[in-house]
Amino acid sequence: MIRSIIRGYGAALPKRVMTNQDIEAIVETTDEWIVQRTGIKQRYIAGEGETTSSLGEQAARAALENAGIKPEEIDLIIVATSTPDNTFPATAVNIQNRLGITSGFAFDVQAVCSGFVYAMATADLYIRGGMAKRVLVIGAETFSRILDWTDRTTCVLFGDGAGAVVLEAGEGEGKTSDRGVLTSNLRSDGSHKDKLYVDGGPSTTGTVGHLRMEGREVFKHAVGMITDVIEAAFEATGTTADDLDWLVPHQANRRIIDGSAKKLGIPSEKVVITVDQHGNTSAASIPLALAVAAADGRIKKGDLVMLEAMGGGFTWGAVLLRW
Repeated sequence: MIRSIIRGYGAALPKRVMTNQDIEAIVETTDEWIVQRTGIKQRYIAGEGETTSSLGEQAARAALENAGIKPEEIDLIIVATSTPDNTFPATAVNIQNRLGITSGFAFDVQAVCSGFVYAMATADLYIRGGMAKRVLVIGAETFSRILDWTDRTTCVLFGDGAGAVVLEAGEGEGKTSDRGVLTSNLRSDGSHKDKLYVDGGPSTTGTVGHLRMEGREVFKHAVGMITDVIEAAFEATGTTADDLDWLVPHQANRRIIDGSAKKLGIPSEKVVITVDQHGNTSAASIPLALAVAAADGRIKKGDLVMLEAMGGGFTWGAVLLRW
């Protein structure tokens, strides 16, 4: 059977680092308060000339170089983002143009913080369906542009960045020992919309709007929803937490990550954590964390890796793959 195998990875971060001490000068908060409740110590903030597509392009080029694949060999580009360059065209088309690709097709996926998981599942379907052989899957965000910098409950949480992987069709035997995506599990429930949303949009206010969040409500649902899709992935593949080499979660909040891992019986040494350095970069957080852990040698060929995320909507999902 056809499997979607990760051939390369890449990451990109803005030049500017914003520490918790920097935020103390903007809103009434403290480094101690932020670290205790979120685990975040710093984040990267996009500056002039740095956009979702420019960061996405950098990450894509790094992933292509890592994979040893030329841009023209890509059939499809899927960009997961909630902060596109324009209402339209898709940021994926902008990145396609930046890479000099004039063939194939490109589109965006909008599932907020679950976007990269949704994009991976979508790319896997295109590959297994024979419509693409090589896919660039990118998570790219400039969330700093939709933050209310007077709201201390949200502006401390988010950062900007991009991560990318190259997926390529390969042959598998239909076993869990196969390299590539083994299963994907996606969920959504729109009844939770008002708990995490942006208060603007083309058809409602004609403005971009700002991010609004009921933090306690999001936290209350997060651990249960995350464990739901991870357990579904284990059930679909006949694997368990003991078989897992790495959990690469969406980097939203250290408390949520620790709570989910504990509930699933996954030891902390198997969990990739980058939220302390990147903050919550929404759809970019998982590919950024993947790139960090693969580059430093933690994630190795043949490792069983679980990706999971939850985001506004609510949306949530998990992808289990063998590296």
